[in-house]
Amino acid sequence: MFRIGNGYDVHRLVEGRKLVLGGVEIEHTLGLDGHSDADALLHAICDALLGACGAGDLGHHFPDTSAEFKDISSLVLLGRVAGTLKERGFKLGNIDATIVAQQPKLAPHITRMRQNIASTLGVPIHQINIKATTTEKLGFAGREEGIAAYAVALIESTDAF
Repeated sequence: MFRIGNGYDVHRLVEGRKLVLGGVEIEHTLGLDGHSDADALLHAICDALLGACGAGDLGHHFPDTSAEFKDISSLVLLGRVAGTLKERGFKLGNIDATIVAQQPKLAPHITRMRQNIASTLGVPIHQINIKATTTEKLGFAGREEGIAAYAVALIESTDAF
């Protein structure tokens, strides 16, 4: 059995925070605001995986009211989501994700993002695809007020039917 999940996340860009996407710290004058490291890409991927296996969403598993998750690396959260997939009898088929940001340029960082995600999920890098796009200066991303990410995940049951 195959299942598909989609995820979306957005965080506001603010001064005084690091910009972390895909577990990669990216040099920029602004960072993403949030309870954890605010990695919008990993949050979208987590939500896609949780949705695909019918396990709710990121906020349910890792509430922003919990001190345990304050400033936590989202790679840790992704690792825990991978455990949820395994517990529920699923393995990853693939992930396809898009980051929406006017600045900074993300292309130089995408390979490292893919490596981080693949390593955390225990899959080959070819199962992880990440794209980056701008909005041609339209909307909140175009005005550099925030960064958004979309993700789709395909998972497969490990149980024989």
